[in-house]
Amino acid sequence: MKNRIDGNALVFCEGAFNTPNGKTAHGLVRFTERYSVLGVIDSKHSGKDSGEVLDDKKNGIPIFENFDKAYNFFAKTETKPTHFVVGLAPDGGRLPKEAKASIKSALKLGLDVDSGLHDFLTNDSELVELAKTHNCKIRDVRKTPDRDQLHFFTGDIEKVNCLKIAILGTDSAIGKRTTSWLIVHEMRKAGYKAEMVGTGQTAWMQGAKYSMIMDSCINDFVSGEIENAVVNAWRNENPDLIVIEGQGSLMNPAYPGGFEILAAGRPDFVVLQHAPTRTEYDGFPGYKLHSLEEQINAIKVISGKEVIAITLNHELMTDEEILPTCEKITKEIGLPCFDVLKFGASELVKILIEKRR
Repeated sequence: MKNRIDGNALVFCEGAFNTPNGKTAHGLVRFTERYSVLGVIDSKHSGKDSGEVLDDKKNGIPIFENFDKAYNFFAKTETKPTHFVVGLAPDGGRLPKEAKASIKSALKLGLDVDSGLHDFLTNDSELVELAKTHNCKIRDVRKTPDRDQLHFFTGDIEKVNCLKIAILGTDSAIGKRTTSWLIVHEMRKAGYKAEMVGTGQTAWMQGAKYSMIMDSCINDFVSGEIENAVVNAWRNENPDLIVIEGQGSLMNPAYPGGFEILAAGRPDFVVLQHAPTRTEYDGFPGYKLHSLEEQINAIKVISGKEVIAITLNHELMTDEEILPTCEKITKEIGLPCFDVLKFGASELVKILIEKRR
């Protein structure tokens, strides 16, 4: 984990906060060691507290109508913004046209700009010139490193002798990263050393020290990069637990990202994130979501590893429905089910500590 903060950030999430397309912003307002998040930009929720909108719990991070109002609010304080972070995560990772005006405004004011989208800002000559003129930086988090910096799978993963778990999901944009962090933090709270291996741009933005960005990595090197991140986390930190963040799901038609994590990360066990209210894969109407039983079976067939717990995504559920739903899943599937976002990860961590022993 990084123990330093890169700067004070305004997170751009116009029209997408509290939707699946705003998951990068969601991660940053919940937790990040890379930035101190000052505010979120989304005119739909202007004037509200971002934590209250997202999790029904105030976090003190306000939402602003536009970039100018957000910047001016903090400009005269001691916590001036230093970074403009694109918090959008739309299907395909493309930059909305309306975002460019705000990015230009941020660069003109000397703010560094970080983006995790597939449309690279550093390929836009106008933005690059603005950054040069105003002495600031643009970072395209998803820009693939040169091939000579990438790693091929070696088999060194077999030397890792601490407990490894993968947090997979029955769909994309279902909360795998958030669950991963909650487990890491709860393990540390219990007195154990835990490390998160991030596999997406948001985990990097949250400060995951050991990470790679799976969906922008050249295919030949995906397995090697996953292995390298896990092995480095083990060698450098000597952890009791490594948590590997999942991507997509095994059977999502557009994001079948779980295969490489199972094959290269070689987890000892799997925790599976599930949203009971979903009937179709995220963003793909007509593609029926495979049942929880089918997905558990697929994981076992592919990897030979056990799913040891289900973590609940309570989207579109009332508070009164959560615990009965967990109990129903446990009765039907025979696995413990927890809503770690609502109730914390302590009960799940007890299971992991037992597995470690």
